[in-house]
Amino acid sequence: MTAHKRISFQVVRDEVKRRIETRIWPQGSLLPTETQLAEEFNCARATVNRALRELADQGFVERKRKSGTRVKKEPSKHAKLEFTLTRQTVENQNSIYRYALVERNVVASPGWLASQLSVSPDARVLHLVCMHYADNLPFQLEERWINIAAVPEVEHADLNSHGPHEWLLNAAPFTEAEVAFCAISADGRLAEFMGTTAGTSMMQLERITWKDGEPMTFSRMTHHPGFRIRTKY
Repeated sequence: MTAHKRISFQVVRDEVKRRIETRIWPQGSLLPTETQLAEEFNCARATVNRALRELADQGFVERKRKSGTRVKKEPSKHAKLEFTLTRQTVENQNSIYRYALVERNVVASPGWLASQLSVSPDARVLHLVCMHYADNLPFQLEERWINIAAVPEVEHADLNSHGPHEWLLNAAPFTEAEVAFCAISADGRLAEFMGTTAGTSMMQLERITWKDGEPMTFSRMTHHPGFRIRTKY
């Protein structure tokens, strides 16, 4: 293919949006694949991926792994959640942040995790338990499993001075994520870590991330009692 000037993701995004708004691609229609769009616009697939992610955030398309991207049948408002680093969250509330790596082990993926990540039961994963503090008070307990096949360099990465989320964002940023929230009652182990009593209600966030379709991590973050998440739409 003849080389052309570099195409930005904004150009791809705006053209796809124009085709949707002018009904060239009507509601419910399946968009060309990322590879096809990359060939059309003569740009990298990652450029197309970013453009489509923004359009999904804006409510123009819906994206599903293995089934492609479709124009949404009905317009909708989306609540936008921005997940900052825990360190930034703590510092933004004018508190002193501290991090501690509690456990680090390479293990075979347990059955429940293999099912969550769609990996083999004997897949090697790095299991981490980390504590995050605000003014030396427990702020968040993070438990994370990282698929070593997807991120080989993490096995020997230095995670003693900063958390795995921060390391991953710099070394292997994800392209897709699935997030779930729930309220839990602390068991004895969790209560000990978080400096509270068993039975205390807490917010827990679970997140799975992928990089270009390959499962990367499963993480479980439990926040201190009273923690709140706000969003706008």
